[in-house]
Amino acid sequence: MKIVYISDTHGLHDRLDTMNGDMIIHAGDICNRGTQNEAEQFLDWFKGLDFKHKIFVAGNHDYFFEKATKEEVNKLIPKGIHYLNDSGVTIDRINIWGSPVQPWFYDWAFNRQRGAAIKMHWDLIPDNTDILITHGPPFNILDKTTSGEKVGCEDLLHAVKCVKPKIHVFGHIHEAYGIENEEGTKYINASVLDVRYNCVNKPVELEY
Repeated sequence: MKIVYISDTHGLHDRLDTMNGDMIIHAGDICNRGTQNEAEQFLDWFKGLDFKHKIFVAGNHDYFFEKATKEEVNKLIPKGIHYLNDSGVTIDRINIWGSPVQPWFYDWAFNRQRGAAIKMHWDLIPDNTDILITHGPPFNILDKTTSGEKVGCEDLLHAVKCVKPKIHVFGHIHEAYGIENEEGTKYINASVLDVRYNCVNKPVELEY
């Protein structure tokens, strides 16, 4: 199965080159200002992509998905798209789990304080997860900002090392785009925008 990973499109999704494969996964920040209109524009584009399976989580810019009720969100999601919010889906025997939360970052969406408040989300990740999608990175893995600060989540790193998914995809820190392999898990920072919000990074395409 060919899976394409992207993240942090911030409303600039239409600037991506044509993509194709069996599954596409977006790791959050589909919006810029987080309005319902921006979310609808993204979902209309996402719906039209030539992929059999389409999955996404929200990110810290995606206020609509945090403020709206579950019913309002479900009403907006087109058929054939899976929106994961501390939830999972199994496709062709691949167990996929997604969460939008990240350590507190200014006054953005889906913020949680480090420690118990965020750990409770990572404790929900099933042990049989094959692909983990989070918006933010784990600590010390593709999480370094331009100032050299490592801003990933320590508790998320611990959870990933316990669950040992084959893939952990995220974004959030645009400048840390790339892939690392460690202890049997492939970590992907799939941010397609750079730190100046230029669409310069290519979607990550991998055979699963």
